Amino acid sequence: MVFIVGATSQYAGAALGVFLFDTTEPATVAWLRAAAASVALLAWRRPWRVHWTRRTVAVAAGFGIVTLSMNIVFFEAIARIPLGTAVAIEFLGPVAVATLGSRRARDLLAVALVAIGVVLLAGVQVDVEPVGIAFALAAAVLWAGYILVGKRVADAGDGQDSLAVGMAVAAILVAPFVLIPQLATDATVFADPRTWLLGIGIGILSSAVPYALDQVVLTAVGRARFALLLALLPATATVVGAIALAQRPTVFELAGIALVMLALTISAIPTRHPAPEPPVPL
Repeated sequence: MVFIVGATSQYAGAALGVFLFDTTEPATVAWLRAAAASVALLAWRRPWRVHWTRRTVAVAAGFGIVTLSMNIVFFEAIARIPLGTAVAIEFLGPVAVATLGSRRARDLLAVALVAIGVVLLAGVQVDVEPVGIAFALAAAVLWAGYILVGKRVADAGDGQDSLAVGMAVAAILVAPFVLIPQLATDATVFADPRTWLLGIGIGILSSAVPYALDQVVLTAVGRARFALLLALLPATATVVGAIALAQRPTVFELAGIALVMLALTISAIPTRHPAPEPPVPL
């Protein structure tokens, strides 16, 4: 349930982002998202009350940079290729994590079903721009990194504080590489109040809320199970699209949702260990 709330929030924020792509560079939208999320998380968590070492700050910063970089390359991808194709390619990351983290045959079956379901949901097209495919592949790699580093941060017990610090550090470090090109292209977007209002909404809905809830989920489940849960995102996006944007799912999309749900059900079935044999009487 926590994961569904986070996924719904993420796509509600993505819907706001559509209104900025006409005037603002994709990387700038991703940066506004991270900056707004970091301010919200810092105000909520107040992580300066926690004792930080160089190592914990470095891990948090790495987590933030991976997260922001993932958002930037994905936005750059969907600016060049269809959203469905980008989503399908990006899901190679979590699927790879789920496969590598599996120890049961049924998990491998679940991963295969997830892969097929995501392709059906995404509606993959092959005639696309190579640069867009490269950005989507980079997003897949970074998404896998987000799962691995995020699980490490969550296991340390300070996931939400680390997320707040990491997003803030990443927004500061990446700012020159994003804002200078935007200023050179069109500086007037920063004088438009709508840019900042939508940026704040995107940051809170698409980053602050879902990433904070991800830390709750990552604390409770393993990396492989979390990677499979991420396959709910296309299904959630389909529902949000149908309600908010009147985008009715096709038969293939409904089939994809069914396969994803089946995969999650298979993965959730606990392994039954055989009962120990009674001791042999002497």
